[in-house]
Amino acid sequence: MDNQNNTFQVEVIYALPDEQKILTVDLQEGQTAKDAIELSGILQRYPELDIDKLVIGIFGKKVKLDKALRDRDRVEIYRPLIADPKEVRKRKAAEGKKLKKGGSTAGVKK
Repeated sequence: MDNQNNTFQVEVIYALPDEQKILTVDLQEGQTAKDAIELSGILQRYPELDIDKLVIGIFGKKVKLDKALRDRDRVEIYRPLIADPKEVRKRKAAEGKKLKKGGSTAGVKK
């Protein structure tokens, strides 16, 4: 932290399947995660991001946009899940039960 003018740095991170952006932002004491996101320019780079609908975290812990930041915080912008993990597990479990009940004869000698 630069004590002369109370500025500090944080990172804003957004990851896509084939790309990861890490942007460093200088903030003033009392500024928030929303401020960091807006100042980073990430919203201009990725216009599909809507600041009012973002789910974010700091070092893996979900926080709100009004969270005041500290020196070296890492603001992570999370993408929406494509599939609900619970539903995927249920579907896989149901598929496994079908295979066990059906009992394939493949590989059985006659």
